[in-house]
Amino acid sequence: QGVSSAASDVYKRQVIGMHNKEYRPTLAQLRTFVTVAENKHFGTAAAKLEISQPSLSQGLVALEQGLGLQLIERSTRKVIVTSAGETLLPYAKATLEAADTFLANARGANGTLAGPLTIGVIPTIAPYILPDLLSMLAEAYPDLEPRFVEEQTQHLITRLRNGNLDLAIMALPSEATGMVDSPLYTEQFSIVCPPDHPIAGREDVKLAELKDLDLLLLDDGHCLRDQVVDLCRHANINPAEATNSVTRASSLTTIMQLVMGGLGCTLVPESALATECHGKDVAIAHFASDVTAEREVGLVFRSSAARAEEFREFGTLITAAYNKAIERSRQ
Repeated sequence: QGVSSAASDVYKRQVIGMHNKEYRPTLAQLRTFVTVAENKHFGTAAAKLEISQPSLSQGLVALEQGLGLQLIERSTRKVIVTSAGETLLPYAKATLEAADTFLANARGANGTLAGPLTIGVIPTIAPYILPDLLSMLAEAYPDLEPRFVEEQTQHLITRLRNGNLDLAIMALPSEATGMVDSPLYTEQFSIVCPPDHPIAGREDVKLAELKDLDLLLLDDGHCLRDQVVDLCRHANINPAEATNSVTRASSLTTIMQLVMGGLGCTLVPESALATECHGKDVAIAHFASDVTAEREVGLVFRSSAARAEEFREFGTLITAAYNKAIERSRQ
């Protein structure tokens, strides 16, 4: 009772300091901190970790108390990462990645892919290669547990940075810092149009003719849309003049319905032709042999990933699945 408040505070700091020397955060606590810091929202972080908000808060409090530091400032309106939190965040991420790499290498110690592997893939690739890819994976890597996430490129890059994906299949270049682009194949674009269109069935289409097609495009955010716009620019065509800027869709399947309805034409990756055009009342045209209308597709993964060679081996199956899709399209 005779101890002053100031002396008591000193005593508490000394006790905490002694405790911190023995404290070791758990991986779950570090993952909680990283997820809250990246999302700056407790509800979103809890949903991503698939735990309740009280459990998330308890984990964060336990970490802060163990360290004797405030990592996150909470308020009714926003979540702020403190200066101490910003300093420690890269180390927490590195620790989690090292732990994930340890487990991955433990599962695949014999040099083959095994255990969980989370793979991102963009929507203009996924439907056309996954059927063959899944059967190939089951045969080549029976102990692998593949998990697929289909999203637009920008979201896949974010997931890669956050450690929520191991690798992603997308159009290159990714232009993402801290990532490795590993090319797999180059894919040609074909033109799909109504059967009575003047361009139907042609094999010698020039880029300059795009301005006469009233092209139907996917929504903003899809890399295929950006690639078509770039083709127009390479041909010195104003994209606004060549494309239908009002009518858009979020999937190639919907675009195909619009083409069938006579609303315009579209550019489709060659691997998608068999799936999207079979049994539909549409025609196909191809660019001339001297025209470059293509995209490069590859794997993207973190430059710090310790399984780069295994990922590249995985990439050979993706290329094989793509080649099967191309065979069907050409038939």
